[in-house]
Amino acid sequence: MPTISADNSYQTVLTTLEVTPGTCEDVLDALKDAYAKVISKQPGFKAGALHVNDAQTRIANYSQWARREDFQAMLRTKEMRERNRVIHAQVKSFEPVMYEVGAVF
Repeated sequence: MPTISADNSYQTVLTTLEVTPGTCEDVLDALKDAYAKVISKQPGFKAGALHVNDAQTRIANYSQWARREDFQAMLRTKEMRERNRVIHAQVKSFEPVMYEVGAVF
């Protein structure tokens, strides 16, 4: 379960995927499968969550990692490179951005 705290040492990654209502469920299924079989088993993985907007045109992927390098290493694995190629073919855009928590209210 994600923990949001201004004093934590986690690396937070927010990834926004632009999809269509026709591809949203397929992309969501691919992401769920990647989390279950690969991402959640990688060193440094802390937590993740997937969010879908009402129009099914955006998926927001929130993940937390012990270190920035852990997230980067996961992306470089052969299996994730292959999975990301399949996912990228189904989305209009894909933007992972690393953040640090600035404040919690």
